[in-house]
Amino acid sequence: MKAVSWRVCPLLAASLLVAVWAGFSSHAFAQAPAVPAPDQQVALVTGSTSGLGRELALRLGARGHHVIVHGRNEERGAEVVDAINAEGSGSARFYRADLASFADVRRFAEALLADYGRMDLLINNAGFGSAPDERLLTEDGHEYRFQVNYLSTFLLTHMLMPRLLDSAPARIVNVSSGAQTPIDFDDVMIEKDFSGRRAYAQSKLAQVMFTLDLAEDLEGTGIVVGSLHPATYMPTGMVRRLGATPRSTIAEGADAVMQLVDSDDYESGQYFSGLRPTRGNDQAYDAGARARLRQLSQELTGVRCSMGRCRYVGG
Repeated sequence: MKAVSWRVCPLLAASLLVAVWAGFSSHAFAQAPAVPAPDQQVALVTGSTSGLGRELALRLGARGHHVIVHGRNEERGAEVVDAINAEGSGSARFYRADLASFADVRRFAEALLADYGRMDLLINNAGFGSAPDERLLTEDGHEYRFQVNYLSTFLLTHMLMPRLLDSAPARIVNVSSGAQTPIDFDDVMIEKDFSGRRAYAQSKLAQVMFTLDLAEDLEGTGIVVGSLHPATYMPTGMVRRLGATPRSTIAEGADAVMQLVDSDDYESGQYFSGLRPTRGNDQAYDAGARARLRQLSQELTGVRCSMGRCRYVGG
């Protein structure tokens, strides 16, 4: 077969170069400046291309942080990165990853471990709401909200834990919800009597349970963990899909999250509603229920824990 000339086919050459580059960057899209300064704090905000996550990313950038912006839409991610870089105090980089795919989550975590020598703050904000009211499955075969809102958070957090421990003192904030319903361990994936609200509420309770476990496991390490219901019905895409009337502002929700980022006046593991410490659903404080959830989560994600320390071993 005759060789194709690069000079004769410049468009083909350009297309091939783009394809090669895409092979290297299919899960990360970065805009300069992408590398944090040696003394710059690094913060990851999942689900930060819109809504509450976007506001948090912008606030952290304005403080001078290097912000890892995460989402599924590269165009929106680039806009947030541009806004942070243009403000001039901090810097940012965008990574694309779909939390409905464990393979994507693993690639995302591996990329961050390779690209960053520190991580001072992890805000697990990404989530999927109760609408539409239909049972959806991820590519891994799990109930969609349970994986996106909880299982992928469990996997990502444990895979990034080495960086968080190395960077201590550090913070982990899990953005949960006041909508919490007990997990039925005989039907965790809700194959019977499904409702979007029930699926969402059990995934959000799982986040609170995870927070309590993390606080116990990380005691004495310098990592403080908190969870919260940031605000009721903020004007986000999640609320718009539900058709609900907003009752709070995104700024109010961001104020509540930033309190957990900044304050030294709460106990690790604590749950908040807005700015106020409160109590989650009773199941969160049931050690037996948390043990069942932890065991299930390890089996489904490939994370293994021993002596209070967890790591991803494959699955």
